[in-house]
Amino acid sequence: MNVLLIDDEIRMLDLLELYLENYTCSKASSGKEALALIEQRAFDLVILDVMMPEMDGWTTCAAIRKLTNVPIIMLTAKSGQEDIVRGLTGGADDYLTKPFSEKVLLARIEAVLRRTKRQTEIRFLNLIWNKEKHTLRVSNRETEITPSEFELLGVLLNHQDQVLARDQLIEKIWGFNADIDTRTIDSHMKNLRNRLKKAGFPVHDYLQTVYGVGYKWTSKGIRHDEKHFI
Repeated sequence: MNVLLIDDEIRMLDLLELYLENYTCSKASSGKEALALIEQRAFDLVILDVMMPEMDGWTTCAAIRKLTNVPIIMLTAKSGQEDIVRGLTGGADDYLTKPFSEKVLLARIEAVLRRTKRQTEIRFLNLIWNKEKHTLRVSNRETEITPSEFELLGVLLNHQDQVLARDQLIEKIWGFNADIDTRTIDSHMKNLRNRLKKAGFPVHDYLQTVYGVGYKWTSKGIRHDEKHFI
């Protein structure tokens, strides 16, 4: 289990790492550093301080949410009711105030991971997408898929019935400032459709092209007269 710790106080980062000895921890002392790490690799949980210079926790949380749905626990000295509401409505999954106890922190982590565990495995008809194992199974048979196509499918399944623009998909998969042409998304989408169709999944009933905008995975299937493909 990979956890990203974000706090501008080195002593707090070291203390959290000590408490989370059963987890693999990465540490960032600023929001900018944290975003760079998130763009490089996947994390299962983020523990985020609010009061940081240059980029505070609110801004960092919003930026993380544009990249990933990773669970976020805000851990901060700001204990006001408005602060807590701002954190929870701004993208955090939980909010814990300092000072805190080790036992409470670990219990909160376990609770958040239980609530968000569904994101690591998504079942849709005869398709099983498993983030933790990085596997895709169709009709209980493992299907070969490239890392980019795997992430693309995960984004679509996690945002069912939402139209996602090509630029949004690029940001979610490759991160900010990625030098990726929007036509790359179309190419990956075409390959993804071919793989799923070959594996026996009725992809054309669920993966819709919204011309001029992007793509949508519809949970109820597309009527015959609504189907639009590349």
